[in-house]
Amino acid sequence: MSPPAPWPPPQPTTTLAVLCSGGLDSAILLGEAIRVYPAVVPIYVRVGTVWERNEEEHLHRFLTAVARPSLKPLVTMLQPVDDLYESHWSMSGDGTPLAGDPEEDSYLPGRNLLLFAKPLLWCLSNHIADLATAPLASNPFPDATSEFYDGLAALAGTAVGGRVRIVRPYAALDLHKHDVLRRGDGLPLELTFSCIRPERGQHCGRCSKCGERQLGFAAARMTDPPPYAH
Repeated sequence: MSPPAPWPPPQPTTTLAVLCSGGLDSAILLGEAIRVYPAVVPIYVRVGTVWERNEEEHLHRFLTAVARPSLKPLVTMLQPVDDLYESHWSMSGDGTPLAGDPEEDSYLPGRNLLLFAKPLLWCLSNHIADLATAPLASNPFPDATSEFYDGLAALAGTAVGGRVRIVRPYAALDLHKHDVLRRGDGLPLELTFSCIRPERGQHCGRCSKCGERQLGFAAARMTDPPPYAH
């Protein structure tokens, strides 16, 4: 097996789209990309989850803080899922997985299928060949496999007669949260948002995503800058 391609690639000449969530991994991916790519387009998909308003606010602050000529305006897409998820904890806030709960409790069924459909079609219609995303080596869910990502990109290309790739550099490099955090040292990580049950616009400090964030910073031996409600 050939070694994974370096990230970011040396002297890229094409435009890159990056699917951004406001969280640590996609923010660091974006921060790395804008240093070398001639143009990077951040894409945010608004679906209606309870943490989305805080997440989007943090993303805007992060983009402002890292602005440079290669960073293009944020593209925001609407993909409401309230009719599909209905009373799911991600929509209601009731029963949110807490730190220490089984990882499968935080699974959002088909989330990546929903998140990638419009961005892939947008890339194809705007002649952008690569859409980057930041899953880690440890992601266990069925819509985070190579088969899923590559198959979905191929299907989108078939639908409109074009070609697009979903680029997953951190998974390809077998990186975990602490590895990615070290790559992001020097970026304004205090402007990222990882919480799925925010309190007063802050990280709650108790949910499963806050737990992942805290463990990642501890393993990386870095200080987690944002305040926590608890």
